[in-house]
Amino acid sequence: MPSQARLQLITFFSNPVLLSIIFSWFGAQFIKTILSLFAGKVKTIKDLFSLLLWRTGGMPSSHSALVTSLCTSIGFRQGVDSDIFLLSLAFMLVVIRDAVGVRRSSGNQAKVLNKLGKQLQDKDSIEFTPVKEVQGHKPLEVVMGCLLGLFTGIAFSTL
Repeated sequence: MPSQARLQLITFFSNPVLLSIIFSWFGAQFIKTILSLFAGKVKTIKDLFSLLLWRTGGMPSSHSALVTSLCTSIGFRQGVDSDIFLLSLAFMLVVIRDAVGVRRSSGNQAKVLNKLGKQLQDKDSIEFTPVKEVQGHKPLEVVMGCLLGLFTGIAFSTL
């Protein structure tokens, strides 16, 4: 590998913004997994890896942690008056609003639809295939994700 390309890879993977978002997301998923283990919600190894790597919902919000650490680390590195910081702030607000608002509402509606569909199917009225219940976040889960992201962003920007 030419030394210029190698140097670019090293620079990319040591970027504090990248490290901040990776660690905040994995940190949130790890905390979520530990809490689920203690609550007895993890039944199989497949559940464990699914929760650790990509399952959404729960405490803390990994989406909120990621976008908050992104916004925080960009704010520290580029300044809060920079265009890229304002873009990351807008992105953060959209993601957080979606996590606590839209996705949560959609999940609640899906639960009601599935319950109604099952009742109708039990009465032999219709054949029903359940819809996916997307799990949004409670406000406290989002706040905790934001705090994790804030501290992670500060840590990777100042250390």
